[in-house]
Amino acid sequence: MKKILILFFILFAFDSNAENTVVSLLKEEGKIIFIRHSIAPGGGDPENFSLNDCITQRNLSKKGIEQSKQIGEFFKKNKVIISKVLSSQWCRCKDTAFHAFGKYEEFFALNSTFQIKFSGNSKKQAEALKNFVKKWDGKGNIIFVTHYVIILKHTNYAPSSGELVITDKNFNVLSTLRTD
Repeated sequence: MKKILILFFILFAFDSNAENTVVSLLKEEGKIIFIRHSIAPGGGDPENFSLNDCITQRNLSKKGIEQSKQIGEFFKKNKVIISKVLSSQWCRCKDTAFHAFGKYEEFFALNSTFQIKFSGNSKKQAEALKNFVKKWDGKGNIIFVTHYVIILKHTNYAPSSGELVITDKNFNVLSTLRTD
């Protein structure tokens, strides 16, 4: 029992320290926060996938919706200044952004390139994302709600569902925070 309590304390302290590190970074402003969409069971999208029809897509579960709300609470509780929230056009990303932040704008550069149908867009999207960041004035923090494949491509980091990946303007990973 004593070992279990010690392990719990270590894990709790680690999570608390990670959160404190992230909050400190975000208070400095000028950060990019990649957020992988919250929990949406499965992988990829169904064959009948349509970007304009959420029913044909893999969507957030109830746990994913709650996770999205917790992400929003984290930012609100810590009074993090957000200059803009941009989201992939996939419904699971837009729903994550909506439940976490209320307002967001769609940005094609954050769309998934996982499936062959969309993989040809990778170079054009990467260029658009880099150009957007290059033009950004660095005030506040920018949130990109997107997919595993996009975060991995730009940061060389593989996030979990709902994980925050904090980077500088050159996409160097400064810290991460799991929200599950």
